[in-house]
Amino acid sequence: MPVTHSIMHLHLRYRLWIAELNSDISVLRIFNDYLLELESKKKLPELVKGIDHFKKQFSGMRKVIDELSHEMHLIKMKLAAAARENKPPAKKSSSGDNHQDLKKRYAAFRKTFTKAKKEFGLFEGQWLD
Repeated sequence: MPVTHSIMHLHLRYRLWIAELNSDISVLRIFNDYLLELESKKKLPELVKGIDHFKKQFSGMRKVIDELSHEMHLIKMKLAAAARENKPPAKKSSSGDNHQDLKKRYAAFRKTFTKAKKEFGLFEGQWLD
């Protein structure tokens, strides 16, 4: 049975997710700065391999963030417009079932991002002076 949420509930959910994604962008920028710092200090083959791996991984995650954020922003704006017009929730826009794909993609990204942060923490910790 479909779950129906208020338009404002869904709008706020998307605002929160977008804010979290924006925070993730900041974290990725800092991690890239760490990679630059590590790259400038040592040229060991295993370090270079790890740096390349994380650069690719972070670049891929940034692409996913941009895609998710863009889609969420569009939906958020549609929901805000519907809320401003004070329309009764349209079944299509307020049904939780209609947002499941994006929710699943976001949850998968969260899991991947959390794992990558842990792996990067371990990697970066190996090369501290």
